[in-house]
Amino acid sequence: METEVKQSAPANHVDYKDINRLDKNVNPHARMNSRKRTGLSAKGQRNFAKAIKRARFMALMPYIQR
Repeated sequence: METEVKQSAPANHVDYKDINRLDKNVNPHARMNSRKRTGLSAKGQRNFAKAIKRARFMALMPYIQR
């Protein structure tokens, strides 16, 4: 019986397809939370911002919510 080995992504990598993770770091108005709130490093926050922007462009997340 073989065991599967899962490779985890780097700590500051945020995948734009992982909508659940992105939604946790976005406020009810669909704005990104600050670094203080997310607890990410500067590099992680930049990667998070890119992932949010990509998800919005691909219509996986809304630009604004009313």
